[in-house]
Amino acid sequence: MSEVKIENGKSKKTLVFRAKRGIFLLLVITLYSLLIALNSCASSSGLTSALSAASEIASAAGYGEAGAALSAGASVSKAMEEITPENEYYIGRAVAATILSNYKVYSAPATEAYLNKICNVIVINSEKPELYNGYHVKILDSSEVNAFATSGGHIFITCGLLACTNSEDALAGVIAHEIAHIQLQHSLKAIKTSRWTAAGISATSAAVSVAKKDAELASTMNDMVSDVVTDMVNNGYSKSQEFDADSLALTLMASAGYNPESMLDMLSLLKTAQAGKSSGMYKTHPSPDQRISNVNSALKQVTLSADTRAYRTARFAKNK
Repeated sequence: MSEVKIENGKSKKTLVFRAKRGIFLLLVITLYSLLIALNSCASSSGLTSALSAASEIASAAGYGEAGAALSAGASVSKAMEEITPENEYYIGRAVAATILSNYKVYSAPATEAYLNKICNVIVINSEKPELYNGYHVKILDSSEVNAFATSGGHIFITCGLLACTNSEDALAGVIAHEIAHIQLQHSLKAIKTSRWTAAGISATSAAVSVAKKDAELASTMNDMVSDVVTDMVNNGYSKSQEFDADSLALTLMASAGYNPESMLDMLSLLKTAQAGKSSGMYKTHPSPDQRISNVNSALKQVTLSADTRAYRTARFAKNK
């Protein structure tokens, strides 16, 4: 502890400063200034690195409280960073790896090629036909009725879901729905939300460390960060995002020449398949009845010049 005596006119005042708290306050002020700079012109990624380095230095020097605060600042800065197309792809590839750790790929080259052709027709006629590494469809060897999409353009459809389709247009509805998730950047929004949640948890953890020095509670809060990401991967998108994906899928289908009303056929088949089940798509999506209601409303905004479904009947029977 250090003492500083200050002469102030006729009176004397003795101010006692705790050295660590003084340095801690200085670091917090510096952090606040850096964050203000970030809003104006500084590089977010550069600031993240700087704050992380400062956190390590402060902790190594024995100023654990300051290190925790700086770590929280780095977490906030990271949440502000822009996700580039390259980042988008590699994040999606990591999510795809997580999916493939739980499911095996089903080997059916002809059917897989057929699905990718449908996918390509849809994306070529969409407003976002290109991704960093393109769109790719794979079949998962599972009787579960489900489908997944990642920000990297990976689309996975289970054998169980394929078995529920009764036409190429219905199948196009499934693929268009997953493409819509990608084009609406739903997974990235979930990731950004999780990063802000992580930043909030980190900041709260730092506050707990400073106020109560409760390491156990701080550790528990930090563990919640990984839970956010796990929840995002396992539990799918929000209901509103699912509805938005269905609505955009109708437009994507119509633009590619597929009849958007086939989405209703697909949802009716899912409703039948759902009876008595609560896993797979039934767990992560709104109920078929809810989706049917949403699609019926959205169909009023979509037009199709001609119904050409009959021309695709033989092709579907050959490739399914």
